[in-house]
Amino acid sequence: MTATAAGRFDVPRLSPTRGTLMDNPDLLSSAAVSDDLQTFYYPQTLDHFNYQPQSYATFLQRYVMNFKHWGGANDSAPIFAYLGAEAPLDGDLAVIGFLNDNAIRFNALLVYIEHRYYGKSIPFGSREEAFKNASTLGYFNSAQAIADYAEIIMHIKKKLNSFYSPVIVIGGSYGGMLASWFRLKYPHVALGALASSAPILYFDKLTPRGAYFSVVTKDFKEASETCYRTIRDSWSVIDKIASQPHGLAILSSKFRTCEPLKDSFELKDKLETMYAGAAQYDRPPTYPVTVVCGGIDGANEKQDILSKIFAGVVAYRGNRSCYINQPTNASETDVGWRWQTCSEMVIPIGIGNNTMFQAAPYDLNAFIQQCMSLYGVPPRPHWVTSYYGGHDIKLILQRFGSNIIFSNGLRDPYSRGGVLENISDSILAIHTVNGSHCLDILPEDETDPEWLVRQRKTEVKIIQGWIAQYYADLEVLQIKQKELS
Repeated sequence: MTATAAGRFDVPRLSPTRGTLMDNPDLLSSAAVSDDLQTFYYPQTLDHFNYQPQSYATFLQRYVMNFKHWGGANDSAPIFAYLGAEAPLDGDLAVIGFLNDNAIRFNALLVYIEHRYYGKSIPFGSREEAFKNASTLGYFNSAQAIADYAEIIMHIKKKLNSFYSPVIVIGGSYGGMLASWFRLKYPHVALGALASSAPILYFDKLTPRGAYFSVVTKDFKEASETCYRTIRDSWSVIDKIASQPHGLAILSSKFRTCEPLKDSFELKDKLETMYAGAAQYDRPPTYPVTVVCGGIDGANEKQDILSKIFAGVVAYRGNRSCYINQPTNASETDVGWRWQTCSEMVIPIGIGNNTMFQAAPYDLNAFIQQCMSLYGVPPRPHWVTSYYGGHDIKLILQRFGSNIIFSNGLRDPYSRGGVLENISDSILAIHTVNGSHCLDILPEDETDPEWLVRQRKTEVKIIQGWIAQYYADLEVLQIKQKELS
């Protein structure tokens, strides 16, 4: 789903692992995954919210556990449950570090649960059948997903006789949204939640539609004023060349495209996506925005503006035989996320006038028509705020919500849709000025800057406080039960 002159339709991917896996694709090899992980499959209910006969169908849902540092059920040792998002679980196992880095400190059992319709957790027997049409895709939504997580966590606790082990759910990006919503919907299952880079307020006009690309622009402008100006001025040059005879062939040659460009939008869309991705995952030690701008600013001053832009592409992508429109098959994440954004995850991102991009306002009516043409069903743009909340969040959640950490890095364009202020004494916002998308839940590294180390330590301290209070409450409860018996 792509943008046209009428506005934007695509939603930038929400993924805690995408930046890392793009930089290190070899991490997905089996060698990168710990030998301590054990894989299980749970016969999951297809439809948790209906009692029609077909609702009782089941599918095998994958979850993975690491018992290495667990203190055991007798000590009611904690359980850290990672809630998978819009991708197979394999990438999370290789890339997400927060659980493994803190397992020893908490004597925690680690659980990673795959999101339905992704990876090996496919209903209806096959991916082809599951993605066949809106009828089979109709069970593919966040409410069903967090109900899945609740069932699996309770199954694990029953199986291990760990009824009093406190559960902390952890997620990043869309998975961070799921973690925060899980704590709100299932407080009896999870004691607390760490929601990293979770833009739960980027729905239903709660956040300005142009906020995402305003932050992308800010990131580039802060990195280099000349780089920012070069990018800002390049779009009209692309349009001018494209309008000339053989203009697309000239652009295809200049950007060394893998296939001849069909229109100028194809090129502009790929460049826009590259800049957005660099900003979203602008993390140490490489800082991709600086890499792109280093290529643009490092080009020969006498070179034309598009040669400088291409130098930025090469700096970011590395030396390749071709760029821009490399032929790739749509991944299950591409297909699955398209359905999710066309049903409930309606994140209204547009591009305003005061950015380094050409304006592309968000057009809800056109978006609805796009989704209708794909699936025959319209999106529900107000459903997320109706089901989970969002309006007047500070006024409402401070009274009944608790034990949620919303962490953000302000260089992440999605942070503008995140919770950036404390809502109460136990619904806390932790952000870093230089942080990027889901940086805090990636593995610790000796090169991590002090501000990142401090952010993680703060999160750990908060979780330790939740668990200590839980154990104190549990002790009081057990004393009372003994007295009554």
